[in-house]
This record gives sequence, structure tokens and C-alpha cells, in this order.
Amino acid sequence: MMSTKSIKEMGWNELVIGAAVYSFEGNINYNVSEVLPEDRHYAETNSKMAYVGDWRVFKPVWNSELCIDCQNCWLYCPDTSIISRDKKMVGVDYDHCKGCGICVEVCPTNPKSLLMFAEQIKNEEALTQWPEKTKGE
Repeated sequence: MMSTKSIKEMGWNELVIGAAVYSFEGNINYNVSEVLPEDRHYAETNSKMAYVGDWRVFKPVWNSELCIDCQNCWLYCPDTSIISRDKKMVGVDYDHCKGCGICVEVCPTNPKSLLMFAEQIKNEEALTQWPEKTKGE
């Protein structure tokens, strides 16, 4: 039996198989990839509108001084939580980062420019705890 609720009123578990969940509001008559994420008109059903960072236990902290802008973290992040502009990393979207640590695993620098820290540690404090370069690596 078909639900009488609109898609905006439905929970994820109420959607039928093959249901279309639109990412953006209205008709898109422009190339979305050319618009910065913060300037896009997201639909209510888009995960961009859902804050998930409050249940994270560990978070990635970025050390900009060590970053070589290789874009590995941006490419492999399953939540698109790495913020990059013109092929340069500019930060982490903590509203959507779930703390999986993939960005840290794929970081090639020594020491890594991204490290995982407990959620309650402030980023400024984490930066003071950064390890030194390991010799021979």
C-alpha cells in the first residue's frame, strides 16, 4: 500500500525500493559541480542537511603546515567531509565527519598531516601534541 506522506515526511525506512531522493531543491539548470557546496540549494532529504557529528568519538585534526595537498583525504573520505578549494585542503567538515579515520590512513606525509584525536580535545591543543618526523621514513 502506498503511503500518503510526502517524501519530506517519510523516514529513511519508509521509502520504497527505487524511490528518488532528490539532492537539490527545484529544477537545476546549472552545473552543480561548478557551485561551491555552501552555495548549493540542498533538498531537505539530502544528507548535507543532517548533522551527524555529535556521536563521533574520535575526530581527524588537520595540521596545515605538514599538508602537501595531495588530495588523498578528499578522494577517499566516504562522507565528503574534507573541504578542498582549488585542489588545496582548507579543513574538515565536522558536521558530517563520522570519525572513521580513513583520511588519516591515506595521508602520505611524515608525520601525517591528519591525525585522530579524542572528540573532546580542542584542535589547538591537538596541534601542540603532534609527533616529530620519524627518521628513515
